Amino acid sequence: MITDKEFTLRLIRQLTQALEKLILDKPEESLMQKELDFDTLMRDIFKMDFTEVSSKTKEKMIAIVNERQERDHKDYYEMLGNLFYFNSRINHNKDFQDKAKTFYELYLQTSGIFALPIINRINELKKALE
Repeated sequence: MITDKEFTLRLIRQLTQALEKLILDKPEESLMQKELDFDTLMRDIFKMDFTEVSSKTKEKMIAIVNERQERDHKDYYEMLGNLFYFNSRINHNKDFQDKAKTFYELYLQTSGIFALPIINRINELKKALE
């Protein structure tokens, strides 16, 4: 039986993968047909819609992530980084760029992974924020 925590973590990983494909401009047909509904996914993961999630400060979102199990933090940070990065590319929103950079940096710190694509995105975001 799947617990709520396991279900949420599965949703986070699926959203992360879907966003990664969109960021790399390699969406699958099924993904394109299905269209990501950020509001529904955010409600399932955070119990609030994307507008509410995006209106929270970085510090508030970090506090929300810190309420979760520590072993899951990296998944939340990667998903949030991808979410804000993808949306910043669409909206050219400086706040989204700053949040994406912060969450990607936290992802690298918590995962201990050397991820060159993430490092490249952080550098791209730093330049955009200058």
